[in-house]
Amino acid sequence: MDRPRPISKTRRRLTTVLAATAVAALALTGCSGAGDSSAAGTDGRIPVLNFGGFGGGSNPKENYNPYLATALSVGNYLYEPLMMLNEYSCVYEPWLATKMEWADPSTLEYTLRDGVKFSDGKPFTADDVVFTFDMLKKYPALDTRGAWASLKSVEKTADDAVTFHFDGPGSSSLVAVNSVLIVPKHIWSKVADPTTYTNTKPVGTGPMTTESFTPTKLVLKRNPDYWQASSIRVDKIQFNNSDQGQVEQLKLARGDYDSNAMYIPDIDKSYVAKDPKHNKYWFPAGSPISLYMNLDKKPFDDEAFRDAVAQAMDKDSIVEDAQQGYVKAASQTSLVLPNAKDWLPSGIPDDGYISYDVKAAKAALDEAGYRLDSDGKRLGKDGKPMSFSIQIPGGWNDWIQAGKIVQKDFAALGITVDMQNPTPEVQGQNRLTGQYDLTFGVRGGSCDMYRNFLEPLASSETAPIGEAAKTNEVRWRDGTTDALIDQLRQESDPAAQKKTVGELATIMYDKKPYIPLWYGASWFEYSTKRAVGWPSASDPYAKPSNMPIILTHLKPAK
Repeated sequence: MDRPRPISKTRRRLTTVLAATAVAALALTGCSGAGDSSAAGTDGRIPVLNFGGFGGGSNPKENYNPYLATALSVGNYLYEPLMMLNEYSCVYEPWLATKMEWADPSTLEYTLRDGVKFSDGKPFTADDVVFTFDMLKKYPALDTRGAWASLKSVEKTADDAVTFHFDGPGSSSLVAVNSVLIVPKHIWSKVADPTTYTNTKPVGTGPMTTESFTPTKLVLKRNPDYWQASSIRVDKIQFNNSDQGQVEQLKLARGDYDSNAMYIPDIDKSYVAKDPKHNKYWFPAGSPISLYMNLDKKPFDDEAFRDAVAQAMDKDSIVEDAQQGYVKAASQTSLVLPNAKDWLPSGIPDDGYISYDVKAAKAALDEAGYRLDSDGKRLGKDGKPMSFSIQIPGGWNDWIQAGKIVQKDFAALGITVDMQNPTPEVQGQNRLTGQYDLTFGVRGGSCDMYRNFLEPLASSETAPIGEAAKTNEVRWRDGTTDALIDQLRQESDPAAQKKTVGELATIMYDKKPYIPLWYGASWFEYSTKRAVGWPSASDPYAKPSNMPIILTHLKPAK
């Protein structure tokens, strides 16, 4: 997986079930969509908000096909899923559907919201849902989240109901199914090839529609017929594309942006201090960045060696020196805390955080048979001085600084580590094929607990050195881990899922297949000069990536 990139940008909690769990009875309704009583004027609304980039590369083309990697990154303003996953709380909120319920472990039933219209005025119906999913089945290239990995069929069971049939227990597919954005059948059924369709005049059910486009500026306007239009107080959003990092930082600091998502050195001085009353930021924890040790090589296949290394990693220095204190040290469980604390088993001390203790690490290596020679060099069990390389992509300066700290940590144990800085593409390929000793990698950290453990740990997701692993890049192979992951795939009871996740977290803590070091940041800067109601550390009602949820909270600043 590539390095986490900046993300482009309390509703009432409707269920306590986290992602990848089966929802036993989520039967609460949200807002009704009876048009917009405030459409006649702009009183109580925000005329325009300025956001950062809209994607599309260095020469973006107008493309709003929500299933293509080349599309502009505004699809979630135009189209909507059946249920909206709150990526902070990992709670599903009713959206195009007001309820989802498991009839049995392989049958999922949705009740659709009444009165929803597409932006061209045509009604949203169960036929649109069935058509959308059938289209993704017919054209697998569009099914980027793997909704059809275990689906058998999708059928309309009433004017306001759709039923999903899986080829086995379907709870592990819940996140994928609810990530699919629904498109109108009356338009897309006429498209000859949706895999090449650029969809320059998008029609969706979302809160915004398109107004204008240039390669540097994209303007969206408020959809007055949106089903919860009374909650959308933003008339326009203007996105601004630029690849000039320092210029963008200056523009943010001087107040050109109401919200952006970028890394800024010394943010308190360079951004907040420019307007302390209005300039704010919040960097919620994302996926952990971890130290990968190639488990197909010695001594990394030795649990005692990995245990000692985990104690020798100075995570606090990485956080403060390499990450400017913007992030937090990661739990060895690989769970993102505090968000996922409910999933932590009670038997793991200190929330799975491993203290920095070089003395204990040295003693553990001595006891495991890795002793020092007269020159202070740590010897492998073959009697030779231990020396490894660590691969970190060139140009990724924060990772390189973290790598230098890891080098020092190994040196304190008497182990030499040489840093190599290949291109990101080469480092990624070497990680996949196992052509490395040490490297940094990113897996897990999402609301999808099944995939959080499947991708980095399942034997089925790996391959021998020289062959490309799917996602298990450390090459962990363990029968107990595999059995637990398969058990999690089949479970639909939330309590049972938490128990299984707890057992997997315990394996991470005890066996240390890899070592999480720090949580990646979800970059998010915002100004309260024109709008208030942004999520924050004191009110973490959603992640910055949950812009459809955030839009329903924004109000004009007084």
